Amino acid sequence: MTATVPFTDRSAMLQKMRAGEQCQWDLIIVGGGITGAGVLREAVRIGYRALLVEQKDFSWGTSSRSSKMIHGGLRYLGLGDFKLTKESVTERERLVAEAPGLVERTDFYFGMRKGVFPGRWLFRILLWFYDHFAGIKSSGYSNAQQSRQRFQGLGGADLKGSCYYTDGITDDSRLVMRVLQEGIDRGGCALNYLKVDELLVENDQVTGVRLLDQAVEGAAPEPLEIRAPVVINATGAWADKLRNRVNSEVRVRPLRGSHLVIPQERLPVDGVFSFFHPADKRSVFVFPWEGATAIGTTDLDHGDDIDEEASITTEEVDYLLDGVNSQFPEKGISRQDVISTWSGVRPVIGSEKSKDPSKERRDHAVWSDKGLVTVSGGKLTTFRLIALDALAAAASKLPDPQMADDDRIFNPPGTDPAQLVPGDTAWARRLLGRYGDAAQALLEGAPQSEHVRVAGTDFCLAECRWAIQQEATVHLDDLLLRRTRLGLLLPSGGEQLFDELAPMFRELAGWSDSHWQSEVARYRDILRRFYSLPDDGLDNGHA
Repeated sequence: MTATVPFTDRSAMLQKMRAGEQCQWDLIIVGGGITGAGVLREAVRIGYRALLVEQKDFSWGTSSRSSKMIHGGLRYLGLGDFKLTKESVTERERLVAEAPGLVERTDFYFGMRKGVFPGRWLFRILLWFYDHFAGIKSSGYSNAQQSRQRFQGLGGADLKGSCYYTDGITDDSRLVMRVLQEGIDRGGCALNYLKVDELLVENDQVTGVRLLDQAVEGAAPEPLEIRAPVVINATGAWADKLRNRVNSEVRVRPLRGSHLVIPQERLPVDGVFSFFHPADKRSVFVFPWEGATAIGTTDLDHGDDIDEEASITTEEVDYLLDGVNSQFPEKGISRQDVISTWSGVRPVIGSEKSKDPSKERRDHAVWSDKGLVTVSGGKLTTFRLIALDALAAAASKLPDPQMADDDRIFNPPGTDPAQLVPGDTAWARRLLGRYGDAAQALLEGAPQSEHVRVAGTDFCLAECRWAIQQEATVHLDDLLLRRTRLGLLLPSGGEQLFDELAPMFRELAGWSDSHWQSEVARYRDILRRFYSLPDDGLDNGHA
């Protein structure tokens, strides 16, 4: 088993690169979301010296703001895309098996109502194929009474019942961090807040990148040039921006998906309930996530500057509230119930055939241009396959690969959950899923008082300590919105924790009082603009 090694030391690695000690790599990966993390993991597995750089924080883009679902994409089966469905359910089963505690099998129920297509029997046929591709039996049917017993407040006299099956749910940002850690354990490097300012081109071939350090306050240091025979552009929705340096073609269609987070007690669900929205017959999900209930998603063209965080619109809020109240009318979910929101931009490969965003295909594409390999599109679930395709496109410019010893994404932890947290194996399993064997060091490095769950969530302050010390946390929002999700789950974005977090940052990150105050101001602004209800941030507790 490969031992967990510390996350890349950002300052030390930059110092080495500036000294000329680490400026030549086999490949450079641009983009710190799940696709880039997957490429790093697969590259080091076969012996490549690989560096990943991300212009903001790891998973800052789509990979912290997805719908959190590890799924085969039942709708792709309905559209006849058997290949994508089979690949997806196969990868889903791999992730559920390899990362228990991080990727959890979850029951999905689809409400069947009178006169709504598809009917029960057609849906059951689709589910048979779904189970067949996955090699499991997980589907069935619940009548109206059973469905109402499962989902409190499910209404409508036209409810016939619900077809059910299983898929998975994860914390997408922690999935990225775990995959990055697996790559680092095998010798890879990953650095956040490094922007690719230019591609280096010699003899009409890309030979490296010029980097700008985005984490430095005041006067920025000189740009840094690093080289590799191939650069892999894994920037997702941003892929055209980098690719257009060498090819003017525009292929990525950015689509926004937005979500609401409400307290679990307002709409308790222990499985996913999906339904067709009455306004446009799109699928909407109500699902349990991190001790809260989430509602999503929308599917709209995103015309705003993608370098700005995406945010929900008033129209999207109304759409999601109308949708959930059409299914759970007695609950009366309103804006006053919303704790937070999130919006992500999906990198969908656009086609001329489809003007409806929801009808665009969700598979990925790879392009090779003069030493720049660009990969975009695809699903969270299939990141491993996407990474393999990107490396295959780059193979002609890479050294001969080594033989991989296995194809696992995650090395299984050697720690027994019952010994890690005696008396709470479920929580221990969660920690091992998110941190691997580092979970033991995480707990041992924090006082016992920080092992307690925070305010009804499954996060603890020991995880905050670990993230500040070990996971390249540069800003307060890195910690509260991505390393943990406390900023999305607690009132006022988790301000109740500031008295405990401030001394942690002073001790572990060397922040001064003025630095802490500037980070708090920055964090509040981010919450107000991008994670609150539009135009009424003062009313939902986030300002």
